[in-house]
This record gives sequence, structure tokens and C-alpha cells, in this order.
Amino acid sequence: MSADELLERARSRLRRLTAAEAAQAAANGAVIVDIRSAGQQRRDGLVPGAVTVERNVLEWRADPRGPWCDPRLAGRAGQLIVMCAEGYQSSLAAANLQEMGITDATDMIDGFEGWLGASLPVQEWPEESEPGGS
Repeated sequence: MSADELLERARSRLRRLTAAEAAQAAANGAVIVDIRSAGQQRRDGLVPGAVTVERNVLEWRADPRGPWCDPRLAGRAGQLIVMCAEGYQSSLAAANLQEMGITDATDMIDGFEGWLGASLPVQEWPEESEPGGS
């Protein structure tokens, strides 16, 4: 299976959201999880209210049965919306979360670039912050 086929298979199981839909879902209790690198977040900014989790630990932070669970992910009222830079890595990550039983996991079409393209709010990286999620 090629990487493109893997991505297509992952996306076939998701009801992906536009940035505007993700913003509305977040206003209604969904959690946006930003899996971009700390360097990208620092350079490009953050989605207000998004939880930052490094991609390499996402499954552990989202697993409500695990000792490394992040309660902001497990205790949410709405969907779990994964966001990366352009919407590729997030599709694969959201499909993994669905396989773990997190059936409301999805991702954002075009990722952070889509968020910017929709002219949604962005905040600067706080200088005193360390990269999140690990």
C-alpha cells in the first residue's frame, strides 16, 4: 500500500471539517488538538483554545484508559478534532484515534493553513511557554 492509498483509506472513515466547522464545533465543546511541531507553532501562531500535543504522543494522551491520558482530551463534551499544518498528518492521526475507539475523532481540512485561509483568530506563541504535550 502506498502512502497516498493509506491516506485515502484513513480519510474514507472521517467526516472531515472545514476550519469554520471546526471553530463552530469548538464553540460547542469540541477540542481542537494541534499536533504541529513547536517550531511551526512558534513561527506561525496558535489556534486560541487548542490543546497542543506532540504528534509522537497523541495516542497516549488521548487514551482515556492509559496512565498518560490528558484529561482535556478524554473529558471533552464534543468531538476531538486533530489539526496539523496542511491536513495530511492529522487525517492519519484521527484515523488511528478512531481505531482506538475514539469514534468522534476527526481532522480539519487543510489544517492550520485552512484556519488562516478562513481568517479565523490566531494568537502568538507565548515566549515563556515550552512545547506542549510530551
